[in-house]
Amino acid sequence: MKKNKIFIACDTVKIKKVRNIIRNTQTSKIKFGYKFGLEFINSKNGRKFLSKLKKKIIFLDLKLNDIPNTCLSTIKAVKDLKANYITIHVSSGLNALKAVKKNASNTKIVGVTTLTSLNDGISLKEIGYDKKLKSLVVHQAKLASKAKLDALVCSAQEVKLVKKVFKKEIITPGIRFNSKLNDQKRVMTPIKAFKNGSDWLVIGRPITKGNIKKNIQNLINHLNND
Repeated sequence: MKKNKIFIACDTVKIKKVRNIIRNTQTSKIKFGYKFGLEFINSKNGRKFLSKLKKKIIFLDLKLNDIPNTCLSTIKAVKDLKANYITIHVSSGLNALKAVKKNASNTKIVGVTTLTSLNDGISLKEIGYDKKLKSLVVHQAKLASKAKLDALVCSAQEVKLVKKVFKKEIITPGIRFNSKLNDQKRVMTPIKAFKNGSDWLVIGRPITKGNIKKNIQNLINHLNND
């Protein structure tokens, strides 16, 4: 039976909390990976901790967004961490995407489309995008495909459209068990996201806040309630 795949967002600078998250998310029923953002990677002991973390699926959410040479230099600088996945904004441009992909070795390069904290309203227009959100995401997915990236980050609401033009892994943030959005705009429940075609979900607070083992069991129950 195929396991559901979920990246746990380790959004903290506390090593003790990360250890607790990893310890309490060990189960044979779900395939877990661990996502670390700039907050943790740039913390005093974050990089050292990651360098010693073994036998886990590691997702470095660097969200690179710079000129090709800087993106490339960054990829080279973190090679020793042997991450399984690293993110780069598709808006960095085709040359940056290609440069990073070419020098990624065994690390999968993940293109980030439009953040799930943005929507079709004022938030998208205020940063200068004239396209409708779904058209923009599809456009970005085509560019990621052209650069031969290994995976793509998009909202579960766009997965079906994206899969028409991008044939590799789809990673979906903005997952919520209920109506509490926090700072997300384009959200979906885990079961609906998987049904839409997401390969991986990214889940943070709904699992890491409170009783982690209980939250994991609630997630398993949710996914089995098909």
